[in-house]
Amino acid sequence: MAEHDWRAPGAPEPQPDASAPPVPPAPPAHGAQPYGAPQYAAPQYAAPQYAAPPYGAPQYVAPAPGAPAGGQGWTAPPKPGLLPLRPLGFGTLLWAPFRTLRRNPAATFGSGLLVQLAAGILAAAVAVPVFLWFFGRLDSAGPAEVEELLPGSIAALVVTMLFAVGISVVAGAFLQGVMIVEVATGTLGEKLSLGALWRRTLPRIGALIGWTLLVTLALLVALAILVGIIVLGAATSPVGLGVSIAVVVLLSLGLLVLGWWLGVRLALVPSIIVLEHAGIATAMRRSWRLTIGYFWRTLGVLLLVGLILNVASQVVVQPISLLGGLLPAIIDPTNTGSAITIAIVLGVVSTVLSLIIAAITTVVQAAVVGVVYIDLRMRTEGLDLELARHVELRDAGLPVSDPWIAPDEVSPGPVPSGGAPA
Repeated sequence: MAEHDWRAPGAPEPQPDASAPPVPPAPPAHGAQPYGAPQYAAPQYAAPQYAAPPYGAPQYVAPAPGAPAGGQGWTAPPKPGLLPLRPLGFGTLLWAPFRTLRRNPAATFGSGLLVQLAAGILAAAVAVPVFLWFFGRLDSAGPAEVEELLPGSIAALVVTMLFAVGISVVAGAFLQGVMIVEVATGTLGEKLSLGALWRRTLPRIGALIGWTLLVTLALLVALAILVGIIVLGAATSPVGLGVSIAVVVLLSLGLLVLGWWLGVRLALVPSIIVLEHAGIATAMRRSWRLTIGYFWRTLGVLLLVGLILNVASQVVVQPISLLGGLLPAIIDPTNTGSAITIAIVLGVVSTVLSLIIAAITTVVQAAVVGVVYIDLRMRTEGLDLELARHVELRDAGLPVSDPWIAPDEVSPGPVPSGGAPA
């Protein structure tokens, strides 16, 4: 091997010496592949490809009416029938009695009309003959006999009037029971026929009549006290009469306030008698407890429903009464006889309308008591939970007990589907 590799410019390339030993290759540079090693290609990395998710525009689902903001998972209380199974708002309390009439008109309005008609026919069947006998007897009697016949005739008239009052009491008590049963079964989603409503009400009619007679007796006693004060004052002197009248006026105002207060506190007695199978004394105690703290609310509902019914009835009846006074004179000013016919026809129409309005009024006023009763029990005793459980078990075909029995009462056992008293 030459000591150096210099050669002159243009000199030929030196030839390797065959006898010289082979020169080993130079070591590979840093990072290069060794001689003879397998060659690997550098791995190629690509960004991962993700398919776009199949999302569309977000779909907004409107919350249920009354749902709180952001209340995920909230469900409205069930409403299987007439009333939602939750404490009722004031508007629901006002219009639920009218919905009762609209929901099942054949049974509700039919009951009111039949009861009013039957009570009127029975009262007229007794009163008309007695009045005819009374006036006929006085007309045929001489002046000397009138004084002898007058006390007995007046006593007969008083008995007749008491009979009419008794018929009205029985009719009102029965109709109130019918409407309470309708509100209760309607709340559970049932729609009973007229006959079914009457059959469920009849077992409690005795206690209802007893309660209505007790209220009537209290009113008669209060009226007798007021009349007695006036009579006593009149018997003393004119000054005593004036003083007694002033006392009666003040006492009447006090009795009116007391009557409203007691009436509201005991307004739920008919509902408790019918639905809880309670006696009169127990029903009075229960009504008193349930209305504690809800006096003004109950009074407002009763007053507003009564005001609505009164205004509506006046709007219907007053035009007919006005026509009854003006139309005969306009059509027959010379009074040739057709005016009497027109007056009779208008009188019949007015009587029929009055009967229909009385039936509607009685039905709605009885229904509002049942609605208030259910609302107060849901507020104070959690009746809504019991009714919801009852509906769930009933719809599943499982045996159910009466949901209306009070917590402190003993349940009489299973009842037919609907939970109303049998």
